Amino acid sequence: MWEAPGIPSVERMTELVLDGLKAKQQKTWASGDYGAVAALIQPIAEELVQAADLSAGSRVLDVAAGTGNAAIAAARCGCRVVATDYVPELLDRGRERAAAEHLAIDFKVADAENLPCDDGEHDAVLSVVGAMFAPDQEKVAAELVRVCRPGGTIAMANWTPDGFIGEMFRTVGRRVPPPPGVRGPVEWGNEARVRELLGGRVRELQVIPKTFVFRFTSPEHFADYFREHYGPTLKAFEALGADSKPLYDDLVELAARHNTAGDGTCKIPSAYLQVLAVR
Repeated sequence: MWEAPGIPSVERMTELVLDGLKAKQQKTWASGDYGAVAALIQPIAEELVQAADLSAGSRVLDVAAGTGNAAIAAARCGCRVVATDYVPELLDRGRERAAAEHLAIDFKVADAENLPCDDGEHDAVLSVVGAMFAPDQEKVAAELVRVCRPGGTIAMANWTPDGFIGEMFRTVGRRVPPPPGVRGPVEWGNEARVRELLGGRVRELQVIPKTFVFRFTSPEHFADYFREHYGPTLKAFEALGADSKPLYDDLVELAARHNTAGDGTCKIPSAYLQVLAVR
């Protein structure tokens, strides 16, 4: 497309905006201690790997791996695993975890929108509540399919818009609005959107509703835990500074409203989609 001298095109402006957003995201996910949150949801990765029915020796890629939940689950199955993420600090934690279990996993810094892999390099491509956060959803979908061999498996777990985590994002967003013009990550948890992103690129696609239950001693324990460890909420509290008490109260109220425990503790069912596709 023609550009006036010194004036970037609309496409280039969009790229610059997304690049700036990704730089901000990197700092957000590197803050706090995401590994503490990832440890809670390890069962989601274990269930996804079992559903993907991986074979020992398979070449597996974990995209936006974070601290390596899906990578570790796949390596336990005897797969040859590469784990990628654009936050080096998270991969460092993944390396520690893999070393502790004597698992051979190759951890690489990489962007989910531009994976350093050949076409069809992997037998299976996984992502557990990771790739969904990349801002350019079309690029991510194309990359997930590109690096998977024909007949291979693409498996994802994505938080839903109408589940607890989706509501938590909206709760935080009312106090600290998200950047305008970018589709929300929980759209990957909407079946229609998943079919829009992947359906034309794969030959089989299953979208299965699932529920994970967070367990805390109280609603306040949930709010404290996510304020301290989870980058997006930690950064929201930092942005609000002295005015953060209403957000804390919102999170406590949210957890209390979703609490299904009858024993004085806190159990929070959290909906996600399990996505299984065959290229």
